[in-house]
Amino acid sequence: MTDSDPSQPLHESKLGDAITNEELLQLDCTVLVPAALSEQITAKNANSLRCRILSEGANGPTTLEADRILADKGIFVIPDILANSGGVIVSYFEWVQDLQRFFWSATDIQNRLQDIITSAFQRTLHFSSERRVSMRMAALMEVMREYKALKSVYLIGQDYSFGQAVLREAKKQLAAQ
Repeated sequence: MTDSDPSQPLHESKLGDAITNEELLQLDCTVLVPAALSEQITAKNANSLRCRILSEGANGPTTLEADRILADKGIFVIPDILANSGGVIVSYFEWVQDLQRFFWSATDIQNRLQDIITSAFQRTLHFSSERRVSMRMAALMEVMREYKALKSVYLIGQDYSFGQAVLREAKKQLAAQ
């Protein structure tokens, strides 16, 4: 839909050129945000990416094989567990407010969210640099290190076998440290 004609599909408008998903992923850009589907960045297309930063808005948009390729290319990946956690955090805030029957202002919520996400990002970045692992691996290793008593981890929205492979790799990396 377009502003000039809400019933007109965007691809039929003269507002730009239509491109495929494959072409979109290959655009020269600073930040690429795959935000719709899982497993869109794969070993097949990872070498074609021309971004400096990949910020995962979707759950699991990058396969493990592609993750390695992106690291070799020097593309900084902000993993989904950091990049798209805001909605889950704000849902938790809503739950807490409902339980307490005490409601925060929108500014309070935004400030609390900003503090949590910024802190988590900085901790993960530090852990990643210190351990010389990817941001994804650092995030998972940090969780495993801090919550050793956790018996199981559920990776919502991701393929179970993908989640298990990521956890196995994180355990291996943590053990090697």
